[in-house]
Amino acid sequence: MRSDLIFGALTHVTNRYELCQLASKATRKLHKPNTRVQDTTNEVFDRFKDTIPMDAASETAVDSLEERRAA
Repeated sequence: MRSDLIFGALTHVTNRYELCQLASKATRKLHKPNTRVQDTTNEVFDRFKDTIPMDAASETAVDSLEERRAA
């Protein structure tokens, strides 16, 4: 169900407004002709659920950048 996908995505994006904005942008980018928009939206929420959280991804990028500077 879509509600399960939304709650799964909310573990990574804490702000519901931001989740809605990101999901709409991603749905527009990933939508293929001759497919249902609902299926594309569900796929987007599924991808949000399975990805690395935004805060953790930015922290690892900053850490790797600092390691490169130190070397």
